[in-house]
Parts: sequence; structure tokens; C-alpha cells
Amino acid sequence: MKGLELPRADQTILDLEGVRVELGGKVVLRDIDVALRRGELVGVIGPNGAGKSTLLKVILGFIRPSAGAVRFAQGQRAGRGAIGYVPQSFSPDPDLPLRARDLVALGIDGDRWGFSLGGARRRAAVDEALAWVDALSYAEQPVGRLSGGELQRLLVAQALIAEPDTLLLDEPLANLDLRSQDEIVGLVGRVAHERGVTVMLVTHDMNPILGVMDRLLYLAGGRAALGTPDEVVRAEVLGALYGHHVDVLRVHGRILVVGAAEVESLTCEA
Repeated sequence: MKGLELPRADQTILDLEGVRVELGGKVVLRDIDVALRRGELVGVIGPNGAGKSTLLKVILGFIRPSAGAVRFAQGQRAGRGAIGYVPQSFSPDPDLPLRARDLVALGIDGDRWGFSLGGARRRAAVDEALAWVDALSYAEQPVGRLSGGELQRLLVAQALIAEPDTLLLDEPLANLDLRSQDEIVGLVGRVAHERGVTVMLVTHDMNPILGVMDRLLYLAGGRAALGTPDEVVRAEVLGALYGHHVDVLRVHGRILVVGAAEVESLTCEA
């Protein structure tokens, strides 16, 4: 099923055409057609097992699709410098002797044995990345002593230091308090809209990002629908994804999807 797309902008950064993924004899993704534009923030949502993380791994090149193609903008390829990636979880040991700035620097030299001593240009790049995510104040702190929100800022800085065209974030808001969620959402929004980086943010809760995201990619039943929340979160669209009737209810400014494998809730402005 093709995604519900707005007219494509001239600067399309990434195309997934007819992507199909089979793992262990099970079809996880089927016929996914998605085009992402430069500088937009796309939220990715769907029930557990819908293939959200699998989709990111396909884009990263960790999983080869059974069919279809992943195409990057001219001159861009998957790999170092083209895509920044923030994994689903990172819980350092409290006694890990690694400073915040060292973690960010791994975005430059994390593929080498040990740490390069580097010079003024390397330190300046790290300081710039730290400043961009408002993390200079704890640059010298051990990462094991930082809060979840502080760690997420560092991981975003680490992913951005190589100046990627695309940033993929897998559940960056999980286990954060509401204030930290709002701060990370604001940061990611600036990454997309001010730096012109294409951002895909996987989340199980759309509440924090509805005011920032440009489009929503909804995955269910191995299929995808892409468009604004109003275009996608409709009974007929989600029913086609799930393969059976679902109801979309709006209650006190919230959207409830009833009849899916699990009840999912999204918040939108009334």
C-alpha cells in the first residue's frame, strides 16, 4: 500500500520504493513507498511489532530488503556522514570513566581503536555540537552521572557531529519525564527546521511531537500510510492498514484508535 503523501518537494532526500522485509519467514514490511523531504520531521508510530525499528535498520543498511529499493539523494549514500542514528536505549555504568564530551567525540572517531588525541579542530567540533544541544555546562561530567534527558542531548550531538543529511531516532522519548520530553522534542524540531536535516523519530506516544512534526508515518500490518496526522489518523486509512475496521474517536482533545491490536492514543489540538 502506498503512503498518503503530500506533493513531493524538489529536495527529496530519501526514497523507499516497494520495500519488503521478511524475517524468520514472516513479512514485517510489505510494499513500503515513502519519500522524505529535506528538513522535515516525520514521526513514526505503530503498534508493537509493526516494524518501526526494522524500517530504520533498512535505511541504515543493517537489514537488506527482500524486495524494493532504498535510494538516497544524488551524491548521498548510507554510511558514515550521511545518516545520524540515535539508538533505542543507552544506559552507561555509573562508574564508566567517560566524559560527556568523549561520548560526543565518538561521532568523529568511534570507529577507531581507542581515542585519538586530536587537536584544536576536533575539540572545536565537539564544543560546537555540545553548544547546539545546550550541553556545554556538563561537558566534563561522567556520562554515568547524567540524567536521561542529558544523555539524549549528548546522543543527538554525537549523531549530528558528522553533519548528516538524515537523522534517525529510535524511541528517544522513552523513560523521560514530561519536561525532558518537551526539551528533546524542541531540540529535534530545531535540527530539522533550522539545520535542514531530515528527521525520522520513532515513538509509541505521539502526544509530545504533534506540534512539531511535519508528517506522520503510521505502520500497521506491515503497511504504511504517510501524511499529516489529520490525513492519516482516520478510520478508513487505519482500517486499510490493519485489515479490519477500526474507530477513531476524539475525546477531550485526544485521539483514540479503537479496534486495533491494542488501544493507541494520540493527542491533537481540538
